[in-house]
Order: sequence, then structure tokens, then C-alpha cells
Amino acid sequence: MIANKRVLAIIPARGGSKSIPKKNIANLCGIPLIGWTIKTAFKTPEIDKVVVSTDCEEIAKVAVNYGAIVQNRPAELARDSSLVIETIKYVINELEKEKDYYDYVVLLEATSPLRKVEDVSDCIHLIEDQLLDSVATYKEADLNPHRAWKIENGIPSTFIEGVIPWLPRQQLPEAYQLNGAVYVTRIEPLLMSEKEIVFGKMGAIIMPKERSIDIDDELDFLIAETILSNRNEKEAR
Repeated sequence: MIANKRVLAIIPARGGSKSIPKKNIANLCGIPLIGWTIKTAFKTPEIDKVVVSTDCEEIAKVAVNYGAIVQNRPAELARDSSLVIETIKYVINELEKEKDYYDYVVLLEATSPLRKVEDVSDCIHLIEDQLLDSVATYKEADLNPHRAWKIENGIPSTFIEGVIPWLPRQQLPEAYQLNGAVYVTRIEPLLMSEKEIVFGKMGAIIMPKERSIDIDDELDFLIAETILSNRNEKEAR
């Protein structure tokens, strides 16, 4: 809770994963992948309830073992084409049927295990303190848009007309991208949004590259494992 406003955390976790089988419960440094996110959610003091939305019994069992409340997700919300906002709305509506109401919802993807409690708390405080509609975490862009190209009919040209892509990095404008680690929105405008989960009066929290890994494939998994192992070694000293 923050300023007498209740905060709901939702962790969506489908059973299907084409890149890494059973990715959401794959072992990452001795903990199932989703376990890292559940643990962070429970350690965030502003969060009042942690709900895992899943269509998979195995994921549900792991989530319960880590203390989360599990809500079964309908099959139509677990397709490859399903939008995450549809799942968020479903969770909120099901809770409201039980007279369980919240002011803010925090979306925490299970594929971002390196986020810290401070990243989540900073987002929640920013949306409350600045009276925003939505806040998300960002990282420095992997590719500055001034260095992006398009190729049409075999002919390359700069994606942004008139830019000089070979300028030194220090001379390029700063560019950022969503890193998928934390999204916080006010629930009332979210329920009116059709697709967007970043909307209205927006705020941003910048996270460092080493905490912005979003696990999509085996390489991402190995990078996250290396970073977590090094972090654990430093904390153990």
C-alpha cells in the first residue's frame, strides 16, 4: 500500500514456450525462473497482493510454493496472439467480483529475473508522487535509431531521413527502449484502454543494462545465470 492506496502485482506466465521448454519454471541458479519475480514482488513493501495468472498446472504449483495466489487463465487468453492487457483486465475483474479492489496494478513479467525491489518501488512511488497514469522501466536502447537502416528493393537508406549514422556514440542523442521489467498503471484508466499498458501521463524509471535482461532464448538465460552467479558471489563475501 502507498498513501492508503492498494497495489496489486500480476505475474503472467503461460505454459507454452517455444524458445525454452517450460521456460517460466526452468532452473535459474537453483530457483525456478518465475520464483525470482515472485520473491521480488513479496519483498516490495508497497505491494499488497501477488497474483500469478497461468494456464499451466506445473507453473501453478511452483507459484503456490512461493506463496503467490494463482488464478487460472482461460485458454482464449493464453494464445500466442493474446495481449497481456487482456489478462490484466481479466485478473482485475475476477478480483472485483469478490469485492477485492485496488488502485494500482504492477505488471511483472517472469522473464525479467534481475530486477530489484528498488526498481519496483521506484515505479510505484513515481506514479503516486507525480499523479501519473502509467510508469514503466526503460534501458538504454540496444540500437540508437540514428544508426538504424531500412532496405527497400535491395537499396539501403537511413531509417530516419537526414541522420548521420556513423557519428561517434557520444554525439548521438540519447535513446531508450522498454526493458519489460516493471509496468505500473492506475487501474481506472487501464480498464478503459484497449491495447496500451503505457498511456496518458507517463513516467519512466531507467534501469542499468545488467538488470534489464529479458529472457527470450537460451543465450539470454545463460547471461542471466552468469550475472546472478556473480551477484550472489559478491553478496556472500
